[in-house]
Amino acid sequence: MNKKEFSFYPLTPDRWKDFEKLFGPKGACAGCWCTYWMLKRSEYDILRKDGGTKKFFKKIVNEGTPPGILAYDSGNAVGWCAIQPRENYPVLQNSRILQPVDDKKVWSIVCFYIQSKYRKQGLTTALINEAVKFAKSKGAKIVEGYPVESKKETAPVFIYTGIASSFLKAGFKEVARRSETRPLMRKIIK
Repeated sequence: MNKKEFSFYPLTPDRWKDFEKLFGPKGACAGCWCTYWMLKRSEYDILRKDGGTKKFFKKIVNEGTPPGILAYDSGNAVGWCAIQPRENYPVLQNSRILQPVDDKKVWSIVCFYIQSKYRKQGLTTALINEAVKFAKSKGAKIVEGYPVESKKETAPVFIYTGIASSFLKAGFKEVARRSETRPLMRKIIK
C-alpha cells in the first residue's frame, strides 16, 4: 500500500463541522466529545447524559486556542489529536497514575480518534508530530503523552490516549511509570 499523504489543521470554529462529522452523532466514544479530561467526573457524567459535552467542547473551540489537531485525507477529517496545556486538563492533576512528574510547564496529548479504515497506517504518530509542532508554535517547551502499553491486543476504544510505540516513533521518552501499562512520556522541544 502506498503511504498516504495527510494534511493537518488545528481545530478552529471554521472546522467544527468537519470535527462533528468525524466524531459522528454520539461523539466518537459514548458522548465524550473529548471532554473526559476537562471536567470533574460529576460534571462530566451530568453533561454527557443530555449532550452537554458537545456544547461544552464547541464553546472551547469557539473561545480560545484550538484544543487539538485534525488530520485530513482528500478534504475529509479522518483523525483527531487533543492537545492543550496540562492545566486545561484538571482530571490529570487528580490521577494517581498520571499526576505531574514535576512542576515544569507542559502541554499534554490526551486523546486520539481515528476513523477505523485509517488505523494502523502511522496516522497516530503523524498526529503526534503535528501536535508537537502546534504546541511549539504556542510557546511550549515540553509535550507529554499518556499512552497505553499493553502486552495483549486491546480494542481501540480502550487506547484513546494512544500507544507507547507511536510516541516512541515521534521521539518521546518515558519519564515515569506508576502503572505497568501506563508510561508517562515526554518530548523536549528544541
